[in-house]
Amino acid sequence: MRLDKLLANMSVGSRKEVKALLKAKKVTLNGEIVKDSSVKVDPDNDSVRVEGEPVIYQKYIYVMLHKPQGVVSATTDAKDKTVIDLLSEQDQHFRPFPVGRLDKDTEGLLLITNNGDLAHQLTSPNKEVPKVYRANVQGELPADVIQQFAEGVTLDDGYQTKPAKLEILASEEEADVSEVQIEITEGKFHQIKRMFEAVHCQVTYLKRCQMGGLTLDSQLSRGTYRPLTEEEIAACFQLKNKEIR
Repeated sequence: MRLDKLLANMSVGSRKEVKALLKAKKVTLNGEIVKDSSVKVDPDNDSVRVEGEPVIYQKYIYVMLHKPQGVVSATTDAKDKTVIDLLSEQDQHFRPFPVGRLDKDTEGLLLITNNGDLAHQLTSPNKEVPKVYRANVQGELPADVIQQFAEGVTLDDGYQTKPAKLEILASEEEADVSEVQIEITEGKFHQIKRMFEAVHCQVTYLKRCQMGGLTLDSQLSRGTYRPLTEEEIAACFQLKNKEIR
């Protein structure tokens, strides 16, 4: 990798600012002052310092975001704020993207990364990665609703969903309001809302709590995020090939 590209990628400065640092002899490569921006660098083995401070190369970014309602799961949007807009400029520099989607009015766990291999591990239908949601549901739930979800329900377009695990956490019979937890292994458009519509109920609140081995940090308030730990990355994606990381 070119030295100026590495420094720019690590947010040391723009290409122009990096050239100024090199010209001012403020950049060293393996202990030697270097002024040539085109010098090739091995990010894994070479030591690069700017004004004496080490520059640690980072290729990938892994972020756990507590997505709030009203924000869209996209990298750009002409009308609405996106989940990428919630990141700092330094983190946006890695050009990350959300893994999967949460509806605009749905909150909860969202993974943001620039590692396409890991994103595939989590979103590929063949992987059947479980996703757990909490929901408030309006309407009288059928007596056999748990069994219906376990067998898969037919959506409005005729699609038969894969089996889902439904747990009724609380219920107010007089108001026909229930708090439920549901686990699915696929992600069709508005799937959970449509599943409950299939049994004549309406989802009024939806939050994703878990995705694979990744659980939403209870310390994260809506709209905030933090980097994933190495343990979370391994648990969530069940990686065996360390080279991906």
